[in-house]
Amino acid sequence: MQLAFILYKYFPYGGLQRDFLRIALECQQRGHSIRVYTPIWDGEIPAGFEVVVVPVKALFNHTRNEKLTAWVEADLARRPVDRVIGFNKMPGLDVYYAADGCFEDKAQTLRNPLYRKWGRYKHFADYERAVFAAESKTEILMISEVQQPLFVKHYATPAQRFHLLPPGIAADRRAPANAAEVRGEFRREFKLSDDDLLLVQIGSGFKTKGLDRSLKAVAALPRELRARTRLMVIGQDDPKPFLLQIKALGISDNVQILKGRSDIPRFLLGADLLIHPAYNENTGTVLLEALVAGLPVLVSDVCGYAHYIAEADAGRVLPSPFEQARLNGLLAEMLADAAQRAQWQRNGLAFADTADLYSMPQRAADVILAERP
Repeated sequence: MQLAFILYKYFPYGGLQRDFLRIALECQQRGHSIRVYTPIWDGEIPAGFEVVVVPVKALFNHTRNEKLTAWVEADLARRPVDRVIGFNKMPGLDVYYAADGCFEDKAQTLRNPLYRKWGRYKHFADYERAVFAAESKTEILMISEVQQPLFVKHYATPAQRFHLLPPGIAADRRAPANAAEVRGEFRREFKLSDDDLLLVQIGSGFKTKGLDRSLKAVAALPRELRARTRLMVIGQDDPKPFLLQIKALGISDNVQILKGRSDIPRFLLGADLLIHPAYNENTGTVLLEALVAGLPVLVSDVCGYAHYIAEADAGRVLPSPFEQARLNGLLAEMLADAAQRAQWQRNGLAFADTADLYSMPQRAADVILAERP
């Protein structure tokens, strides 16, 4: 089959983008042709992929999205395909990969009622309805079971159109046989002694991921513990507001912000703790990447994959409603207790050996390629 994948932006370090690539490669390995439509492609193009960089620009995202939809529809009319797979909500999809939560629920519960008068709201509501409406034919790849009831509540989406996928953690995130050697080399490279504690926060979108909360928690550490703690933040985002916060909190010597990079497994093996106090997170793939690497996790319970940390007993899950003082206390406890961190590491590695955390690309390809009535 000829398959068309659509996404609003591709860059190598985003969770949605990495999921798209692994699913598309799985389909290609099964003998199918891959065409990709996107306004932004930043990175290498896999062999055999046809990447169409759609020439659309607009002042507002929703206007750009509408132009993209029209351009792609026109191109597909000239060059038809067998299936259209979207990684963002939009009309005309055969299959949608649900990386984002329910927009309508957020609009009704978290926004001022006036928000629903704006053109931006109408656009995103219409695009979500095109996927989830009861009369739509789009098959839905769900990666967060907590979101499905919200879509059903607002759109009465038939249950048979939802396909819940297992996580899709890449094999290179698992702790290798020489994990201790990799850790030692990493810590020497970054001049970390055995007594130093490395805290990492990984993910693009620093505001959503709760970086401000992490910085406050580091600043609140007891003086002796803070003196030997470093926080490395890795992701694609504008660091300026957080650099100002770091300076205001007096922790410039403790924190380093790095751009997105491809050697994340080294950081997972070299660190002592992953912190992820997100404001909202549909899944949180990095939580499982840390778990299978043997890195303990401190995470807020709003993350879709936080329940895996609790099930594996591989760290601590911060309950809602969020309290900064609670985060501060848990971070200090976890950093101070080396024996407990070692136990969480063992628990995570044992869980990684038995749980299905890896087959998402294969299961997604099964749905994409299935015969349609």
